[in-house]
Amino acid sequence: MNNYVEDTIMQRVRYINERVANAKAEDLYYYNQPVTELRGGARVLVKGREMGMYASYSYLGLIGHPRINAAAKDAIDRFGTGTHGVRSLAGSLMIHDALEETIAEFKNAEAAITYSSGYVTNLTVVSTLLGRGDYVISDKLNHASIVDGCLMSGAKFLRFRHNDMEALEQRLQQVSSNATKLVIADSVFSMDGDVIDFPKMVELCNKYRAWLMIDEAHSVGVLGKTGRGIEEHFDMPGSIDFKMGTLSKTIPSVGGYVAGKKELIQYLRHASRAYIFSAAIPPAQAAAAQVAFDVILDEPWRVEKLNANSKQFIEGIKSRGFDTLYTETAIVPVVCGSDETAFLMTQRAQHKDVFVLPVVSPAVPPGLARLRATVTAAHEADEIEHAMNVIETAGREIGLLG
Repeated sequence: MNNYVEDTIMQRVRYINERVANAKAEDLYYYNQPVTELRGGARVLVKGREMGMYASYSYLGLIGHPRINAAAKDAIDRFGTGTHGVRSLAGSLMIHDALEETIAEFKNAEAAITYSSGYVTNLTVVSTLLGRGDYVISDKLNHASIVDGCLMSGAKFLRFRHNDMEALEQRLQQVSSNATKLVIADSVFSMDGDVIDFPKMVELCNKYRAWLMIDEAHSVGVLGKTGRGIEEHFDMPGSIDFKMGTLSKTIPSVGGYVAGKKELIQYLRHASRAYIFSAAIPPAQAAAAQVAFDVILDEPWRVEKLNANSKQFIEGIKSRGFDTLYTETAIVPVVCGSDETAFLMTQRAQHKDVFVLPVVSPAVPPGLARLRATVTAAHEADEIEHAMNVIETAGREIGLLG
């Protein structure tokens, strides 16, 4: 038995290490690239070269914002750099309470709870809400943290075709009307950039008496006139039971949250293992996150500029002959086909100082490898035009475009 386990493990280890070695030998290794400096949100310093940044989640360009930086520095002066333990045993800093109140107000909810990361948030919330005998129904392209939370919960795990509301209804019809069921989906999908059919999903959850949880990691600051997310985007306030989000994308900090009714949040605060057994967000990060929500509302031009930049990039890339799937947000997949083509496109783009990164199988289905390009409110129109020209030239040089 031990030899079998060792052999199986070593086969996996060798496969990955060989793949890494081959990529490095061919100058096609782009995993964990060392970024030595962030310059204004739209540019980065990589290996001594300044590049335009088109792989960032900082959709509103808030990294380095002076108000946010000042809040973080002040929090260190007041509280230090750590939280000395979990909030339930070591005490809850007032800055964490203030952050959760700010999130609740921003998300039009009664209360909110924060966790140490977005991944942990999905993992612990889903597994705390559900158990054996319950049902969780998930979009097939949901984030890995959602999938892992569903599996960890022990509930019956059902998936439906991506953004297919007929398929969702078929799944709901398979479940007893008396069973506890949770429907969960990303609002904006992290690899494709498309938006969930939210109105129909809400209608179906109401019809079949299912709870609804939406992951807004990529929609806060992106969707809605003021960047409040998918409920604002569709003018459907109060439609989501569990409003999940992250503090590490549009919000330039770290952590995750869920907002909802007070009784639901109170339950999570007393029952979710990642809250009870994991240290709180560091004070500087909590303060930065809190002020970032205020900045979004105080500087609405950022959401408007992001929308304009996204439109320019999507239309420009498509007009150059690339397939961008169904994106309608700042996440723009530039479909390359094979993994090798995606690596070559990345190589050519980075050699011309456009920082994009490849997404290949198994992260996406075989044949749908891509550049997962993003734009932010920090980009200017001429910078976006230049990046698109570089990507187009790369596509022509390697034969992806005719």
